[in-house]
Amino acid sequence: MNQRAELRCASWNIHRGKGTDGRVDPGRIHAAIAGALLADGLDVLALQEADEECRPHGRILKVDRIGRDTGLRYQHEHAVMRWGPQSDGFLGTILFLHPRFSASHRDVIDLPGHCHRGAVVIEARDGPASFRVVSAHLSLSQPLRIIQMRIVGQYLRRRPPMQTILLGDFNEWRPWGGLMFNRHLIGQRFHGPALRTFPSRYPLLPLDRIMTDRAGAVLQARAITTEEVRRASDHLPITGTITLSRED
Repeated sequence: MNQRAELRCASWNIHRGKGTDGRVDPGRIHAAIAGALLADGLDVLALQEADEECRPHGRILKVDRIGRDTGLRYQHEHAVMRWGPQSDGFLGTILFLHPRFSASHRDVIDLPGHCHRGAVVIEARDGPASFRVVSAHLSLSQPLRIIQMRIVGQYLRRRPPMQTILLGDFNEWRPWGGLMFNRHLIGQRFHGPALRTFPSRYPLLPLDRIMTDRAGAVLQARAITTEEVRRASDHLPITGTITLSRED
């Protein structure tokens, strides 16, 4: 019998804690996550630019505090999931998942670029439903984004088939996504709304996305526009509910 489950997801490029007033204050990020992002509940939280930009990509957040505030489980305990011993994530990308999920596979994908980029992959189960979360921060350059998404697509081809959720800062300003989201390039088509998230004070460009490879499965998507988050980063956070199909 076919049943449906739902995941409440959020993604936010926190700009390394630097707010729109030019002040670096990770405390504002913590407060916004515990407040505006958590208001409707969360199952998946993806952060980008959440470690320092340059090597050794040192930590800037208190991931244990985020875990306490949200009830979510930090997914980078093992060293292979972090850039280095001083990092909390992989090239600034950090994932948290609800503890009810049973993770079966964790991985990172190294992506080429003028600025080093990467993606984090978690495969998990919610009861009988299997799903995959891929969080990424891609290049400002369109040709590099195409190459980076091609690499992600090749990676996905080698993994077991399951519903895939793709979220993060893709730096793609065109609502239709261009070649980087073409199914012939990445092997599958991803669906999701293009919400304006950048710059946070006067959002014009849909740089941040929540998508999945099932049509019509992204529900209640919105960009959070409170003054609290506008001050905390130059990107707005986005949230959305993903419908999972599962077979019993």
